[in-house]
Amino acid sequence: MNVSTEISFTPWNKGKLVGQKTPLRLRDIWAIRVQLQLAKKDTRSCPLQFSHR
Repeated sequence: MNVSTEISFTPWNKGKLVGQKTPLRLRDIWAIRVQLQLAKKDTRSCPLQFSHR
């Protein structure tokens, strides 16, 4: 006896963009820093600092 059962399976990422994300733009980084400063967080420990040369 050969019984075939069909199981409907939908992938979890169907219809979503896959792959590497684009890097943050400088404008986005500064927006994050401003939000942290407004929340009175310590931005010195934040790894998003840039040195101006």
